[in-house]
Amino acid sequence: MRESQILINTLKYILAKIFILIFILSSSGQNELYLKKIDSIKKNVLANKIQDSIVYANANFNIGFLYRKSFIGDSAYYYYQKAEKIYRNRNADFNLAETLYGIAVIQKNGKDLIASELSSIEAITILENLSNKNEVIKLKSSLYNNLGLVFGELELFDESFKYYKESLSLTRQLEGDNQVNIIGILNNLALSYKKAREFNLALDIYSEILSTLDLEKKQPELFSLILNNYAHTKYLLKDYDELPDLYFKALEITTNPRGYNSIIINQYLAEYYYYFINDTYKAKYYAYRAKDIAEKYYNDELLSSLLLLSEVEEDEKASEYLKHYITLNDSLQKVERATRDKYARIRFETNQIEKENIKIARERMWLLIISIIILVTSVLLYVVINQRIKNKELKFIQEQQEANEEIYNLMLSQNESIEEARILEKKRISQELHDGVLGRLFGTRLNLDSLNMNTTTEAVKTRGKYIDELKTIEHDIRKVSHELNTDFVAGSGFIDLIETFVETQTEVYNLEYTLDYDEAISWGEVSNKTKIHIYRMVQEALHNIHKHANATLVNITFKLENNKIYLTLTDNGSGFDVNKAKSGIGLKNMNSRISEINGTIKITSEKNVGTTVAIEAPIP
Repeated sequence: MRESQILINTLKYILAKIFILIFILSSSGQNELYLKKIDSIKKNVLANKIQDSIVYANANFNIGFLYRKSFIGDSAYYYYQKAEKIYRNRNADFNLAETLYGIAVIQKNGKDLIASELSSIEAITILENLSNKNEVIKLKSSLYNNLGLVFGELELFDESFKYYKESLSLTRQLEGDNQVNIIGILNNLALSYKKAREFNLALDIYSEILSTLDLEKKQPELFSLILNNYAHTKYLLKDYDELPDLYFKALEITTNPRGYNSIIINQYLAEYYYYFINDTYKAKYYAYRAKDIAEKYYNDELLSSLLLLSEVEEDEKASEYLKHYITLNDSLQKVERATRDKYARIRFETNQIEKENIKIARERMWLLIISIIILVTSVLLYVVINQRIKNKELKFIQEQQEANEEIYNLMLSQNESIEEARILEKKRISQELHDGVLGRLFGTRLNLDSLNMNTTTEAVKTRGKYIDELKTIEHDIRKVSHELNTDFVAGSGFIDLIETFVETQTEVYNLEYTLDYDEAISWGEVSNKTKIHIYRMVQEALHNIHKHANATLVNITFKLENNKIYLTLTDNGSGFDVNKAKSGIGLKNMNSRISEINGTIKITSEKNVGTTVAIEAPIP
């Protein structure tokens, strides 16, 4: 019977090994999937988003979550930290609390229990200020459950009970089916009771859970865990009636032969056979099974397995396992301290990186501000200097225009004075002719008429001739007087002024000229403003011809069409590129003047042929 049982147990052990291998492979595949997701997030999100945005924070949170599921605690902690900083700055309270929960779990797993407690409490404090939505209540429950685990590890059982019960109360408030979560919290509470040696309270909870309908079918792994804990609680109460059958049933039901539950079941079986049955062979068998599974994944349970083997083995092997236990325990403590230090270092380095980034951002900001100030100052200086230059040019041009207009007005005044003197002189001559000469001639004619009494044929004939001649002279003098008294030169002064100016300038410029004008133009009806601008444009054109054209001849014409004066100046100079010369001061002045009188100007030029300036000025 004993041999058959051993054979059965051996076969179970082999099958367990096979299941362990399968699970390892499946777990490895799961971890590989997590890592692929992480790579995808890094490439598609982190590389293309602003580093202080919510999207960037969410990406870091998801990476941290996936690393935690892959049991890569330090990487998970690093990305959770990055997400935490952004959520704090953005006042994303729920996201921050969720991140703090992930950090608290990592800290608990790394035995940094005080830090885990602080992270959990901070997260709960944040959630207290949020409305009791389903997601908020669920996160609170998870945080209280984590606090229960932390205080259980610290063996502060009263606090552990309190937090588990708070977690249980919150979970029961959640919408939907939360049976699995409730059972998980109840199991944790029962474990805490068991650690506190409140065995009956633990047993009551386990009995309540095991009575749940369809739990074995729906959640076989959870049922196996509860059944194993129930069996061990009965063992501690020295109730051995259903043992070891309950252990074997739990081992048979478990779906994870390499998991934590399998290790504990084998440890409890070894404990049962060694301390109660006194069967060292079976005790060693199950102790070694527990060690084989635990040494790959579960350090805490490996310690328990090594300590158990140091008790069930004899002599040197027992001593060897005890040494191994002590060495591993010291090593794990160092690892735990190193892990806590690592997390502290990650937090410190993250803060330093953040400070450095802030410093760099500030430096960049100041550099940008200084650059903008320098640029704006340079632009303002350029604008001011350029404006001053333009103002000086405009002032010079204005002064020049004022001076030229003053000269022109003086010339006009002088011309008007001359014309006035001419008119007065014409009137004087007219009066003199009328009153003096004509009077005397009229007296002579009367005298001759009186002498016409001589009736000789010859005398009469002679006197008649004289009288006719006097009549002719009288008529001619009257005609001259009338013409002198008529202002026939009115309006001819502007053209005279133009002609005088052109003659003077062409002589100075060593140019030949022709001046043709339409006598139909009534310059007296043209405004002084228009005449001044025409005069100045002629002056500017002649100046440009002298300065740039190297011409020898200029033709100037004035024509009247449709109540518009057409002024044309054509030279035989070297010509120029009209498009390139548009920015010249001279052309700007001419364009400005023509716009003042609502006229138009067109300049055409051909290399080595000459230039034509065509001006159209309406008569207002």
